[in-house]
Amino acid sequence: MEMLNTNAVKDELLKSNPTFRELINQHQGCEKRLTELAHLTYPNDDEVLEESTLKKKKLQIKDEIYAMMQKYGNSH
Repeated sequence: MEMLNTNAVKDELLKSNPTFRELINQHQGCEKRLTELAHLTYPNDDEVLEESTLKKKKLQIKDEIYAMMQKYGNSH
């Protein structure tokens, strides 16, 4: 997808698809928490594990977002 087309698809899905909006919110939540964890000087073992888990979850959500965008783009 072209960048302009990608933005249009994303905007349309944000307006019309609650599942897509939820995925975007989850992705942003993961990003926020990862930023918090990255600023820790001495993270404990639980925080290191949380960071690793969040990175995987964020990537999975990103894949779902792009799959939805691709499917929408192909159908319109």
